[in-house]
Amino acid sequence: MSAAVLASRVLLGVGVAIICGSALGALAFRHSQNRLHYITPMTTIGAPMVGLALAIENSWGETTAQILLTVFLLAVTGPVLESATGRLIAQREGWIPRRSPR
Repeated sequence: MSAAVLASRVLLGVGVAIICGSALGALAFRHSQNRLHYITPMTTIGAPMVGLALAIENSWGETTAQILLTVFLLAVTGPVLESATGRLIAQREGWIPRRSPR
């Protein structure tokens, strides 16, 4: 087994473990505000590891470029969307005012 294949399988295994652990952690809580804390590792750590594993396994090409672009966009926009979702939940629950920040 080559080093690239070994690295790909290790990244894939760790990425999938992080994603599964985050999903199970999110299921443990009833309130959606608490569940958001478990989604962040999926988008910022788990998905990039899986994407990198796929990129190593496929070598360079158009498919790999699409995988890396998708993973990059998920890693960049995921935390922003989770923050916006948390703010919306907090506004609906009455924890913060409904008006926009200044």
